[in-house]
Amino acid sequence: MLSEFEIQAISLSLKVALSAVGISLPLAIFTAWLLARRDFFCKPLLDAFLHLPLVLPPVVIGYLLLISFAPNGFIGEPLAQYFSVSISFSWQGAALASAIVAFPLMVRAIKQSLEAVDRNLEQAASTLGANKLRVFFTITLPLISPGIISGVILAFARSLGEFGATITFVSNIPEITRTIPLAMYSFIQTPGAEYQAFRLCIISIGIALIALMASYWLENNIQHKIRGANTK
Repeated sequence: MLSEFEIQAISLSLKVALSAVGISLPLAIFTAWLLARRDFFCKPLLDAFLHLPLVLPPVVIGYLLLISFAPNGFIGEPLAQYFSVSISFSWQGAALASAIVAFPLMVRAIKQSLEAVDRNLEQAASTLGANKLRVFFTITLPLISPGIISGVILAFARSLGEFGATITFVSNIPEITRTIPLAMYSFIQTPGAEYQAFRLCIISIGIALIALMASYWLENNIQHKIRGANTK
């Protein structure tokens, strides 16, 4: 049986990871479309900037978030003053940190799907009178849905395992910011708690495997339906 401490860490991790995906998804779709379909002067710079979280130490991201969203930070101060909102040292801050770290993975998966779309299908819909927004939602979005699912699962798994940016930005507070990686860290630092750390390790691996297997099944199922629709 899991202890209350472990249940809290697991439930908080799932809430943070799902929230991180929800924060990232709309912006990731737009960003991927922008990179795949538009040419502009600073496109290489934007592409490099978006991939920074993949190469920067997570603690750097956490530190930048901390000085930005702290009560006296240039973002945190107006949020607290005008909206009475503070996300530093909260689970919302953990979700933001996870979203930033996982964002490039989601964008890359969606961008690759967009680049593989047959543009002739979109052009055919346009010649039949569909506007650009309708073409996107009725043609493009269904075709790139496998890439969206892949990006969502990758971002979810990455958010589930986020440690460095989270502990730097929101600290390791029981029941508030202590996700599975932070709980494991606490157990590892506690003499005699190695078994609890090992159990959380196994649980983390199990959740990640289930997520990846679900992604594989959903992608194959959607691609099969798309191929079936194209042959009709």
